[in-house]
Amino acid sequence: QVQLVESGGSLVQPGGSLRLSCAASRNIFSSNAMGWYRQAPGKQREMVATINTDGSTNYVDSVKGRFTISTDNGKNTAYLQMNSLKPEDTAVYYCNIGYFSGGNYFSRAYWGQGTQVTVSS
Repeated sequence: QVQLVESGGSLVQPGGSLRLSCAASRNIFSSNAMGWYRQAPGKQREMVATINTDGSTNYVDSVKGRFTISTDNGKNTAYLQMNSLKPEDTAVYYCNIGYFSGGNYFSRAYWGQGTQVTVSS
């Protein structure tokens, strides 16, 4: 079992930046892929970014060039650096442990509780 705890969400003005953190209860990112998801009110949860154990990353088109996913295995923590935030980035953000198969990311049943990001003036 592993527990994931997200933090760093806040209210921020458009154009601002935030860094989300996902702290794991044990060393897991060195042997598992992970992803950040978000869910806006009334919408389905969508994958925002993933990172594989080899460091390769993928992003949904809407955040490319603005968001950066990373992991720090020594701290058992993953990050999502979000720059140039837009109102449409408003959502609850979740981190997840997963794996890649055939080039596709699959979630394992490990989710955090989420952290709220609100982008508004």
